[in-house]
Amino acid sequence: MTRRPNIRDVAETAGVSVGTVSHALNHPERVSPTTLDRITQAIDDLGFVRNATARQLRRGSSPTVGVIVTEISNPFFVEAAEAMERRIRDEECLMMLASTHGDPTTEARLLRHYQEQNVRGVLLTPVDDDISAAEELVAAGIPVVLFDDRHGSDLVSSVASDDVDGAASAVGHLLDLGHRRIGFLNGPPEIHQARDRLTGAREAYVRRGLDPDRDGLQVVHLPRFDADAGAAGTARLLRSGGEPCTAVFCANDLMAVGAYRMLAQHDVAVPEQMSVVGYDDITLAAQLNVPLTTVRQPMDRIGWTAADLLFRGEDRTTHLLFQPELVIRTSTAAVRGQ
Repeated sequence: MTRRPNIRDVAETAGVSVGTVSHALNHPERVSPTTLDRITQAIDDLGFVRNATARQLRRGSSPTVGVIVTEISNPFFVEAAEAMERRIRDEECLMMLASTHGDPTTEARLLRHYQEQNVRGVLLTPVDDDISAAEELVAAGIPVVLFDDRHGSDLVSSVASDDVDGAASAVGHLLDLGHRRIGFLNGPPEIHQARDRLTGAREAYVRRGLDPDRDGLQVVHLPRFDADAGAAGTARLLRSGGEPCTAVFCANDLMAVGAYRMLAQHDVAVPEQMSVVGYDDITLAAQLNVPLTTVRQPMDRIGWTAADLLFRGEDRTTHLLFQPELVIRTSTAAVRGQ
């Protein structure tokens, strides 16, 4: 089956940026006649087809905003979605929430469905770095804003927190407590949050004159960011040979909950025998039997700001990066003997 031409094909054929093609489609009066002629010719040559109905709806005739997250069950997304809903309600619109479960095919299907539903706009946490389907919606006149994702484009705005800095602060805290053998329970490497948090974890070692490979960072990539994955990853760390870990950094708080469960099953006390750090600072983190040290993401601000960007109607894209905050509780302590 022949692939349908997309907006990137038009941009490449015309020798312009994707953003310029979008302007030609949505605001042709802002593009020079010569450039507009080139883009029009490229569209004709390629047979590119856009959704005129969706363009019309960009002006506000649809009352629905589509929201796509990776896991509805993750409290991080629940808290962000609550903030989005407040901002969406201010515009007298409704929120339609769906989950991809980390599946790119599901994400593409949901985006098509929202386009068919003529939504006012879409707030999206993409599964991976391929946001071409989101850019297609923008070209069709439906605005899209990425949230919990800082890898936007010249066509799609984004709102996120600095995962590199957040992970560096978490691992740096453990290193400052004397831990060197630190297990890092991370998600799938193809997901950018996992890559950014690994970068930050390694940077924490380097900033202290240490080599993460030689001096003890033990990374376990897991298929999901949930409690069962955290338990399975902790079991792997406990079974691994060599010098045992004295601390565990989890890529989110749900994984830390799973780590707690597995450590309890093996009679490993937190923090006396194993320090644990999470990420996100969901409400549950402070309510555990041993309150969890974690990296607080401003979920409310991220969610509200992403929805706000959707309604601003700005012609230029915006990329906002919030700073996370390390919250120290009782799940971390100095390594024994320090």
